[in-house]
Order: sequence, then C-alpha cells, then structure tokens
Amino acid sequence: MKRSLLIIALLSLLFCACTTKRSHDVDFYYWKSKCAIGETERDYFNQLGSKRLFVRLFDVDIEGGRAVPVGPIQGFGKDQLPNDSTTVIPVVFITNQTFLNYVNDTMVDKLAGNVATTIEHIMASANIAYDEIQIDCDWTERTKRAYFRFLEQLATQSGRDISCTLRLHQIRDRKKTGVPPVSRGSLMCYATSNPMEGDTRNSILDMELLKAYTTNINDYPLDFDVILPIYSWGIVTNHLNKVKLVNGLTEADLQTPMFEKTGDNLYLVKEDGFLQGLYVNAGFTVKIETITPELLAEAKQYLDHQIDRDFPWVYFHLSQGFLSRYSINNLK
Repeated sequence: MKRSLLIIALLSLLFCACTTKRSHDVDFYYWKSKCAIGETERDYFNQLGSKRLFVRLFDVDIEGGRAVPVGPIQGFGKDQLPNDSTTVIPVVFITNQTFLNYVNDTMVDKLAGNVATTIEHIMASANIAYDEIQIDCDWTERTKRAYFRFLEQLATQSGRDISCTLRLHQIRDRKKTGVPPVSRGSLMCYATSNPMEGDTRNSILDMELLKAYTTNINDYPLDFDVILPIYSWGIVTNHLNKVKLVNGLTEADLQTPMFEKTGDNLYLVKEDGFLQGLYVNAGFTVKIETITPELLAEAKQYLDHQIDRDFPWVYFHLSQGFLSRYSINNLK
C-alpha cells in the first residue's frame, strides 16, 4: 500500500513538473524615426504590466569611409513614454559593414566614444535617465573581434551596462561567431529567412526554421530575453524579379480594385499606381507576410517549452497598426 502511494506521489510530481507554466514579463521595442506614442500603445503597454521600452535612437553606417549616425529619432521625450515609471533602454543599430571598415583598436575605441556621447546627448535632451545601452548588430565571424572590443569599450566609456541583440544563427553557430562580452542578450526569434529570395515560407517567422536553430538553445552561456515579431510587410516583385519590401503592409491595404488576390497572401497588381509611396506597375506581384495570433501562440508555446528557465517576452514593436491585430491575452 505504501509503495503504491509513493508511486502515485512521484507520478503527481512528474506531472506537475511537466505542466509548470513559466513566468514571462512582457516588454516592447519602439522602432520609429519619429516618436509618436499614442493612446493605443500606452493602453497595451500598461495593461500588460510592461516596464521596459527599448527605444531605437539612431543607426550607425559607413558613409564616405567613415562611421556616421543615421536617422536619429525625432520628437523623443519624457512626455512620450507610456507611463512615468517606464524604464527606457536606448538601442543603436550598427551595420556589420561598419566593423568591416573599423578594424584597428584606435578606430574601434573612438567609435565607442562617439556612440556613447551621441546616446548621452539624445537621452539628456529627452530628460530621461538610463542604466543600460543595447547594441543591435548582425556581426559575423569576420567582424567579431572588432565588435566585441567595441562592446567592451562602450561599457567602459559610457559607464552603463551593455546588452546586445542575438540572431538565431549566432546562437546555433556560437563556436564560430563567439559569445559577446555583455551582461545580457535579446534573442531575435524572427527573420528566419531572407524575404528577397522568393521563398514560399514566411520569412518573418517559420516554425521549422525556428526549431532547427534552437535545438541546443539551453547551452548558450548568456542569459537572454526573447524578442517576438508582431509586424508585417509586403514583398513586391517586378517584371524582372527584383524585390522591394513595404513595411507595415497588410492584406487590408490591398482590398481595392487595384489588386487581385491570386492565392494565399498573394496579390497581382492590376493597374499602375502607388502602394504606400512605392510606385508599382500592372503585373507586379505582392506577397503579404504577417504574424497571426495563432502563429504567435505556436511560437510562444514552443519557446516556453524549449527554454528551461523564466524569461521575458519582448515584442517588436510598439505600434498601433501592429497591436490592433492582437488582444491583450494574445500578448501575455
């Protein structure tokens, strides 16, 4: 009898362990050149109990052989934040090309100082304090030495904690690309394939590819948040099979006589005209890629089971047009 009770107790414990739901805070990125956080964005942020807002301040790219800031955010200030207790983490996107050009230590150290100074100027002008800086760069094996030195120098020269984004290939191929010297990462669980290659899969998020990249995710020696996409885009292909992306495009934007639906998420342009500022000709095709609530739920369920610890969800990004496709419960 005692043995039977012990077996039942052990089975109960195993069942509970298998069904334990992990804890996830919910935070957001804000990735617009002109800051305009409205009522809808504030409502979602506050209802979800979000605390952190990762705000893209500017890009860094090579122009004329020099690294320069590109597209600094406009209109960013304390009055734009979702609430008075929002923690802002400034984010700077740096092209991999920058680190192909900035290879010696002197150049890298100066770049770190310039980035730190520019961040400080923007944040001071916005009257917003910050303790962390995040760098977004799709570094490679060839650029990792310069990039990793940059991260170390940025920490020293800014006096802030440094985090960075992680691509899926950098998790899978960490022995080649290395592990960055930062306090924490943010894993981008999207952009699983190249939208320019004409693949039939959803290039924003394909579950088979996500699973293939994250087989050994728990071996990665750095804690990370998980970034999930809630954006969409249109892939426009012309007569010569050249491709352009139209960010934020949805099927709702194509419900006019100018477009004819020819398949799942596929449209034919019937007459010349403009599509969100892009001039398109009759005969062009448009493929809409989006993240449905069902696909988002599937990705979250998989990652919740695959990663053996609690971690935050961080959605890309806080925009009325994207948020309106999801309920609060979809994003919890």
